Amino acid sequence: MHERLNRGLTFGLIGNALFIAFAFITLVLFYRTEGTSKILEVLAYACDISGFFFLMFGNYLIITAIRGRLLFKIGFTLYIIMEALMMVLELNSFEVSSFYKPYSLALAIFHSLISAAVCFSFLYLDPYKTSLEVTIIICVGLILGGMFGNIIGVRIYFSIFVNAVAYTALFITIKKLIAREDIEIDCHGDSAREAVYSNVFFDDDKKKKPAASGSEKTEPAGDDTAADTGSSQDAENDNT
Repeated sequence: MHERLNRGLTFGLIGNALFIAFAFITLVLFYRTEGTSKILEVLAYACDISGFFFLMFGNYLIITAIRGRLLFKIGFTLYIIMEALMMVLELNSFEVSSFYKPYSLALAIFHSLISAAVCFSFLYLDPYKTSLEVTIIICVGLILGGMFGNIIGVRIYFSIFVNAVAYTALFITIKKLIAREDIEIDCHGDSAREAVYSNVFFDDDKKKKPAASGSEKTEPAGDDTAADTGSSQDAENDNT
């Protein structure tokens, strides 16, 4: 596996795992009845900020390691920016409630659809590989299921939590698929692979050439034998 790509996937995995912790802590804080906890708030902010640091740095390593795939690179970068914006608005929803509705079904649907589309763009890493397709389909289904959390009255945290779980599973699986060589992602700096093809027709010709040359060598021997036979007959005629 390309080392830069491997480190990028690892950082992305850690970032999404921190988002899981962030979403879980914020859900606990939201449903607390005894009041707020400063320790949990600090821990939530630490997970949030650290998660974005790891995810953005991992994205930088990934998009600079792989060749092409411009649509995937743009989509995943915009997804990270969208997640950062939504988390900032969510944490300050009491100040921006005039245009940000954390319980809005339209917001949950929009968030889930965009996230699912970006997840689907991971097919560009190695198209037409069944193992990668199955993984992405499962993750997309999980992401789309996140929008239904809003129906039961959960804030957008639930959708963010489900997204983080889906992308964590996606990064883990991609790392395993690459390690098992089930998928191959061409990266900058990889050495070109040469394929050696054998042609049966030319191989047969090569095998026939020694036989042909051998037959040519036997012809002079045949002429010499004939010449010797002719000379012996001449000698017998002279004797008579």
